[in-house]
Amino acid sequence: MLSLAGQSHATAADQAAPGYWHTSGRQILDSGNKPVRIAGVNWFGFETANYVAHGLWSRDYKSMIDQMKTLGYNTIRLPYSDDIFKGTMPTSMNYSNGMNADLQGLNSLQVMDKIVNYAGSIGLRVILDRHRPDSSGQSALWYTSAVPESTWITNLKALATRYQGNPAVVGIDLHNEPHDPACWGCGDTTIDWRLAAERAGNAVLGVNPNLLIFVEGVQTFNGTSGWWGGNLMGVGQYPVQLNVANRVVYSAHDYATSVAQQPWFSDSSFPANMPGIWDKYWGYIFKQNLAPVWVGEFGTTLQSTVDQTWLKALVSYLLPTSGNGGDSFNWTFWSWNPDSGDTGGILKDDWQTVDTVKDGYLASIKAPGFGDSGGGTTGGTTGGTTTGGTTTGGTTTGGTTGGGTTGGTGNAGCTATLHTDNQWGNGFTATVTVANTGTAATTGWTVTWTWPSGQQETSGWNADIHQSGTSVTAKNLSYNGALAPAASTTFGLQGTLSGGNSAPTLTCATS
Repeated sequence: MLSLAGQSHATAADQAAPGYWHTSGRQILDSGNKPVRIAGVNWFGFETANYVAHGLWSRDYKSMIDQMKTLGYNTIRLPYSDDIFKGTMPTSMNYSNGMNADLQGLNSLQVMDKIVNYAGSIGLRVILDRHRPDSSGQSALWYTSAVPESTWITNLKALATRYQGNPAVVGIDLHNEPHDPACWGCGDTTIDWRLAAERAGNAVLGVNPNLLIFVEGVQTFNGTSGWWGGNLMGVGQYPVQLNVANRVVYSAHDYATSVAQQPWFSDSSFPANMPGIWDKYWGYIFKQNLAPVWVGEFGTTLQSTVDQTWLKALVSYLLPTSGNGGDSFNWTFWSWNPDSGDTGGILKDDWQTVDTVKDGYLASIKAPGFGDSGGGTTGGTTGGTTTGGTTTGGTTTGGTTGGGTTGGTGNAGCTATLHTDNQWGNGFTATVTVANTGTAATTGWTVTWTWPSGQQETSGWNADIHQSGTSVTAKNLSYNGALAPAASTTFGLQGTLSGGNSAPTLTCATS
C-alpha cells in the first residue's frame, strides 16, 4: 500500500533492473539495495541556442567529464530543450588538434549519447533535465502555445526509449522550475503541476519502468511562495503517485542573494532560521521518510558574506556523507559552467581552472562514484576512431581520437601516449592515455617525460603530476591505478608555452 508520498518499501516487483536505481522511503537504492547519494553538477547548454553542453569550444568533452570525476562529483544533470528533437546541430564546437573529434558531424542528440556513454563508462551517472520547451527561455508551465503537452510527453518518451537499457541515465527531471500560475493539488489540469507530473511520469515509465522520475516543486502553495520549483509544501497532502512504485524523487531548488533577495536573508535570526525554512518547503519530505529529496539546483557567486553564510548553512543541512552515506539529501550544484551570470561555476572563465573556494564548500557532501554503469552504447552510434582505448559497458573510453598522438615507448607492461587537445597563444591542454600492455593487472602506474620545448605544466586532473625543470612525473590516483590487461585510463593537464609545442617521448612503468 502506498504511503503518503506515493512511495513504499521496495518489493522484488518494484526494484529496477540490474544497474538501475529505485527508492525506499527517503533513500535511493542501487540494484543491490545499497543506498546511493547523488552528488553532482549541472552542465548546461543543450537547452540554449548552442544546442550542446557549453565549454566544448574550449575543452574536449572527455577531459571535461574526467575532471568532474577527479573533483569528486558523481552525477551530471544535463539540461535540454525540446528543440534538440528537431535535428539541431551543435554550434561553437572546437575540433582543432583532434579535440572532440568523435563528435564532428553529430547532431545534438548524438552528442548527448556520447556524453552519456562516456560518463557512464567511468562510473558517473546522468539525470536528463527538460529545462525549457525551446531555447528561447524558461516557461512557467510545462507547455506553451508552441510546444503543447503532447509534444512534451512524446519527447520524454523518446528519451526513455533512446536510453533504454543504459543505466548511465538514472532518470528524467520532468520540467525545470514550474512557477506561478502553476499550482500543486488544485485539481485544474491546465495548471496543476502535480497531475501533469503524474501523466508524464507514467508515460515515461510505460516505456522504461526502471527510470527514476524527478519532480520539482512549484512557486506558491496555499499562498506561501518561494523559489521557482522550490516549493514542495503540497507533497504531504497531494503526493505524486505513479503506476510503478518506488520511482519518485522530489526535487527542490534553492539559491542565495546573487540570484534574488528573499525575506529570510534579512531576518534578524539569519542563518539560524534557514533549517526551519528548508524544513517547511522541502526538507520535511526527507525527515518524515516520505521520499528521497534531491536539491537539483543551488548556487551563488559567493561574493557577499550573506551568500557565503547561506552556502555553509545549506551544506550542513544536506548532511555530510561521512556518517550518513546515502541516508542524506541528494544534490547537483549549479553550475559546472562559469558562464552562469548570477552564480558563476565550479570552473573559472578559462573553462579549465577550478574555483577551489567554491568547490571546497562542497567537500563534506561529495560522495563516491558508482563504478561501471554496465550500459550499452546508446542511439546506435559510437562514431570516431579510437586508439589506445578499451571498451567498457559497450562504449569506448580512455582512448585518444585523431591528430597529434605521440610517445609510446613503454616498459613493464604499459605504454603512455600524449595528445594535444587544444592550443592557443602561450597555452595548451593535453590528454595522456595509459594502457596496460601486459598480461596481468596493474596496481599502479607512473608516466615520466621531459619537455623538449620548455613547456610548463600548470594544472592537471586524474593524476598526481609534478614538474621539476623540464622533467615531469605523473602517478595514478587511488581510483585509476588498477588496470586489467588491455585496459586503459586517461589523465589531463594544462600548460604554458615559451616556444614551440613539440611532443615529448613518454615512458610508462607499472607497479
